[in-house]
Amino acid sequence: MAATIRRESVGTTAGHAGQEPTPVDAYTLDTGDGLAVTVWTYGAGLVEVLVPDRRGHTANVVVRLPDLASYEDRARNPYVGSTVGRYCRCVSHARLRLDGDEYLLDRNDGRHHVHGGTLGFDRYVWRAHPELHGDRAVLRLRLDSPDGDQGYPGTLSAEVAYEVAPGGRLTLDYRATTTASTVVGLTNHAYWNLAGTGRVDGHTLAVNSTRTTVFDDELLPLPGPPADITGTRLDLTRPRSLDGQALDNCFVLDDPAWAAHLHDPASGRTMRVVTDQPAVGVYTADHFTGRRRSGICLETGALPDAPNRDDYPPVRLDPGQVYRHRTVHHFSAG
Repeated sequence: MAATIRRESVGTTAGHAGQEPTPVDAYTLDTGDGLAVTVWTYGAGLVEVLVPDRRGHTANVVVRLPDLASYEDRARNPYVGSTVGRYCRCVSHARLRLDGDEYLLDRNDGRHHVHGGTLGFDRYVWRAHPELHGDRAVLRLRLDSPDGDQGYPGTLSAEVAYEVAPGGRLTLDYRATTTASTVVGLTNHAYWNLAGTGRVDGHTLAVNSTRTTVFDDELLPLPGPPADITGTRLDLTRPRSLDGQALDNCFVLDDPAWAAHLHDPASGRTMRVVTDQPAVGVYTADHFTGRRRSGICLETGALPDAPNRDDYPPVRLDPGQVYRHRTVHHFSAG
């Protein structure tokens, strides 16, 4: 069965921080065999992922907001479904050193920098390029971030490609190049709920990790290696219920075979996540105002504060290099 792509207008941004009002489009990528994904050009955001349950009933398994104005309102939108960059997670004291030069990034979290700054990639309208390849549908979204944007050096050309394919497969493929040495770490901030409604307490979660970063009270990683969590409440190497589990942790993955396994027993839906990244951030939305525990974030990507940590996998990108990040979500029901 041939895949299809449908484009619809969402509206026009209100414009903020000197940005001009910009039209926003929604693209729906449909495999025709049950999986359909809707992406908005605003924030290159994942707005709907329609997946059938064991009885064939389809539901949206990501949290979405009601309209474009809600997505533009930071008070109502804690990065819901957004592509996050130029660097996801935190940069301590908003300071970055490269080749002896120090760069001060936008401080949007007290003294610190988080998720790309006040005007991170989630706040821009990306350019869309839809492609059909037989039974696969691909949407490429591109954004150019100028030198000095949020304090980062180098002009960065970023791309995220959403691909839907038969067998319930959603792939997110990120790439970036730069004109000057910089740091990059892109991810998606979707809140997953395989029941399609309610809270995620009934879900079970497994994570392929026996180590996690140790945070201080500002959620900055402390000096030293990740902690061994074998046998603790954070040991999710076997599926555990999310009921009563409040998680806001960064798990260091043991190997690339798989990253996370999320399951909703009531609907039978399962999502298996595979990535080439070193870590997955897990957040159960306990501080999502008005929507507490309505979804769970599984953010594959670099480690927090890696730009300032020589002991973490590097996040530097130099001219002539290509940043790559690939994460695949496999959906099934039974």
